[in-house]
Amino acid sequence: MIALLDIGIGNLSSVTSALARAGETVAVVADEGDWSRLMVEEPSISGIILPGVGAFGDAMIQLKTSGLLNVVRGAVTENRPLLGICLGMQLLFAYSEEHGNHVGLGILPGKVVRFTNQVKVPHMGWNDLTVVLSHPLLEGIHKGDFVYFVHSFYVQLAVNSPLLVAAAQYGDTLVPAVVVQNQVYGTQFHPEKSGEVGARILQNFVTISRQWAASQGGVSHG
Repeated sequence: MIALLDIGIGNLSSVTSALARAGETVAVVADEGDWSRLMVEEPSISGIILPGVGAFGDAMIQLKTSGLLNVVRGAVTENRPLLGICLGMQLLFAYSEEHGNHVGLGILPGKVVRFTNQVKVPHMGWNDLTVVLSHPLLEGIHKGDFVYFVHSFYVQLAVNSPLLVAAAQYGDTLVPAVVVQNQVYGTQFHPEKSGEVGARILQNFVTISRQWAASQGGVSHG
């Protein structure tokens, strides 16, 4: 079972449907109390997904007031697989310049910045991926596979950053499309809206999560 964090600004239904197609059940978690109850009632939670659309600052406020910030940091501490999608990926980083300066979760080092005026903003639509590093999250994914983006800000990373697993080119900007550090994963694009390619990535995350759960003593999976 995957826990889907509800911070009020994510398309939960499409992610839930995509995970169902991947053969996984989902528990929606709206606050820290939900999480505590879930750990008692459904201790089979193998991974966590943090989706999001909208503004970085508002999302951080919601994470704090709901207590989900503690859930995310707890997952990182216990090395439970955590996937951030779109804004959810950006929140994993240290800072964002979206409508002011905002402190993020700081789980990953880096800053979120706005695209320059040289390209159309937002970056919306299908874009092909360049796989930078081989990783189980991208098993079955190849250079030139297309995924769906919609965002006005991106994570500023060096080409040789150890976090960078896949990228997309938008104008002169290299957009980090997939980042990984230990069991923390992020996709700037929406895998739940990216057809067969996105479905494969979500299936890979489910597999990674189940492997983690099995390593914790054979936890069942909903």
